[in-house]
Amino acid sequence: MDVTELCGDLHNWFEVDGMGRSAKLTGTFTIADGAIDLASFIPEGQYFRIVGSALNDGAHKYGENGLTDETFTGEIRAMWVPKAIFELIQDMDDWLEKYGDAINSPYTSESFGGYSYSKAGAGDGSSSADGSATGVWAVFASRLIKWKKV
Repeated sequence: MDVTELCGDLHNWFEVDGMGRSAKLTGTFTIADGAIDLASFIPEGQYFRIVGSALNDGAHKYGENGLTDETFTGEIRAMWVPKAIFELIQDMDDWLEKYGDAINSPYTSESFGGYSYSKAGAGDGSSSADGSATGVWAVFASRLIKWKKV
C-alpha cells in the first residue's frame, strides 16, 4: 500500500493544512534525472501531489528521486499527510503480508479434513459482490472512515 493508493481510495489527498490553507503551483514543469525542483514551494520530506502528468500523477515525497523524466503542464499540490496515515499504511501492509494470500485466493470456500471456511467477496480482498468492503478494507474500516471523503 502506498500514499497514492490510499489517498485515491479515501478520496482525500490531504491538500489542506491544519489551518485550512492549501497551496498549489500551476504551469509547465520539468522532471529531470528523476527529480523536480520544488525547493521554493515545499520543504524536503513533505509530500506533494502531481496532477496532469502522463507519467508521474500521484503522491510523492519531496527529496526522494525516482520520478520519470518528462515535461508536463499541470499542477503541483502540497500535501499535509498526518503521521497516523503512515502508521495506518504500515499496519495495513503488515496485515496484508500475514493474510493477503488467503484473501486473494480465488476460492470463496474450502472444506477438507473436517475443516471448512467461507469468505465474502470477489476474491480481490477489496469488496464483495454487494459492494461492501472486505479484506484489509473491512479490517481497517474503523480507522479509514475518519479520513474518507465522499
